[in-house]
Amino acid sequence: MNKLIDHTYLSPDCTGTIVDRLCEEAVANAFYAVCVPPFFVGRAAKNLAGTPVKLATVVAFPYGYAETAVKVQEIRRAMDEGADELDIVINLSALKSGDWPYVISDLTTVATTVRLRGKVSKIIIEITELTEAEKKQVVDICNEIKPNFVKTSTGTKGGATVDDVRYLRANLHPDIKIKASGGIRNKKSFEALVEAGADRIGTSSGLAITK
Repeated sequence: MNKLIDHTYLSPDCTGTIVDRLCEEAVANAFYAVCVPPFFVGRAAKNLAGTPVKLATVVAFPYGYAETAVKVQEIRRAMDEGADELDIVINLSALKSGDWPYVISDLTTVATTVRLRGKVSKIIIEITELTEAEKKQVVDICNEIKPNFVKTSTGTKGGATVDDVRYLRANLHPDIKIKASGGIRNKKSFEALVEAGADRIGTSSGLAITK
């Protein structure tokens, strides 16, 4: 169970002290990774140096509507500072505008930027905001681009559901993993999402879940 958890704190009130504690908890409980705001990547990398815990951060969080070049710069800086995994928000504004060529170009560019450095990309698709047609289109795009993960949600506009994870697992390429996040606060919901097909769980309630 613990090895499926990205121990996460992304609220705007995050402080260095919270990040230090998050890293200590992740190491003590053998969580897979910590996920922190970009501002704290360098600090978290120092805390996790010499441990098996991976370091994740978010890109264009939480709305995804930064220009592609800005996302690339954010990704590169995070990797330079020690990030192993990049959770990148899809451009919902472009998607909702029906600008699919931009969405495809944006996702291809960011996933490739991560891949070229041997790091892990997770595309956050904010699935609760998508229509059925949009979900299908996004999944088709991801199947072509093949990021390492598709992540359900930022957690700011609704969280992962069992049905969402089942849909993704049934329609994504088998090589693409699924990260469920948003509102996962107890062991029951954790286990239901894993059973539905989630490979990783992003949560700020890792301690409560595992205890």
